Amino acid sequence: MKAPYFEGIDQHGKKITLNDFRNRFIILYFYPKDNTPGCIAEACNLREHHDELLKEGFVVVGVSRDSEESHKHFAMKFELPFPILADTSKKIVTDYGVLKEKKIYGKSFYGVVRTTFLINEEGIIEKIIHKVETNAAASQIFEQFIKE
Repeated sequence: MKAPYFEGIDQHGKKITLNDFRNRFIILYFYPKDNTPGCIAEACNLREHHDELLKEGFVVVGVSRDSEESHKHFAMKFELPFPILADTSKKIVTDYGVLKEKKIYGKSFYGVVRTTFLINEEGIIEKIIHKVETNAAASQIFEQFIKE
């Protein structure tokens, strides 16, 4: 399946698009909210393995509905070396199908379901991790995308 085109502003105010990564493999990961325990664990796990992912030819791009300013603080606090796109319009999360109805304590709301996509150098989604293990996100990527 062809990856939906995306563009957004990262934590540095830089416009990032799918086309910026032509001829590269992209790990595009979606997460619910900056500075929450699971999202911190996932981001830090990817940070800890960032050099290994780069060595394997991958670029990492995060996406959530938080603002550019929120991402700026999140990325600085946890020293994240990869771009995080602010999707306040919900376009990217909608196009990738990760904005879903959730229920907590009997209340329904729409939120981002933690999901990781591997997009190959031709812009095709090769694989999707639907059940991301926040403390082992990089291991899941290596197991499912690299070690096959």
